[in-house]
Amino acid sequence: MKVIIQTTADGSPTFYREDIDEHYHSVKGALAESRHVYINSGWKQATQSKNHIRVFEVGFGTGLNAALTAQNALESKTPTDYYSVELYPLPETTTTPYAEAFPEPFQLIFREVNQAPWQESTKINPYFTLHKIEDNLLTMELPQHLDVVYFDAFAPEKQPEMWDETIFNKLFHAMNSGGILTTYCAKGIIRRLLNAIGFTTERLPGPPGGKREILRATKN
Repeated sequence: MKVIIQTTADGSPTFYREDIDEHYHSVKGALAESRHVYINSGWKQATQSKNHIRVFEVGFGTGLNAALTAQNALESKTPTDYYSVELYPLPETTTTPYAEAFPEPFQLIFREVNQAPWQESTKINPYFTLHKIEDNLLTMELPQHLDVVYFDAFAPEKQPEMWDETIFNKLFHAMNSGGILTTYCAKGIIRRLLNAIGFTTERLPGPPGGKREILRATKN
């Protein structure tokens, strides 16, 4: 699997995978997208009603979402347990030059997140514990009592098996009442699928300069 570092519109980096012609983050702004879709619309929303957050991320990828969540957990002093699954982890030799594109001190957090071992729990800071899981989402047993799900798989046309009803059913039953699922994908077919499972969905404005809409789903 070959990946190429590219600079996005807000100056932050993303990876491009040649084999599936897909970017790991929005070319309109990797940091902007991650902050808007997952931190602001998901994690921060959950902190309004809970003081200890359990997050499950579909697709660890570059570790950007995890690093941003770790940074926010520390700044707000919000205890956060973060579970992230990835079937094909990027090697450290690939993520090291990627990290150098970020400013300090975020670069340090990003490195710590990427250097944390898989299949173990790692305390990144006093308020953020990371559980990196190398496994297949389609067959693995999910952690339970989740407050937030970051659904950050590659696009449905690239990885249709990841957007199947079975996956979202598993996630729904692993989430607490009031749990929030956020994703950059606002396609009607995905929204209708989530509604049919039992989520209440809402389209939200997308990140500045990026997608027009994103999707947030809440388990009632």
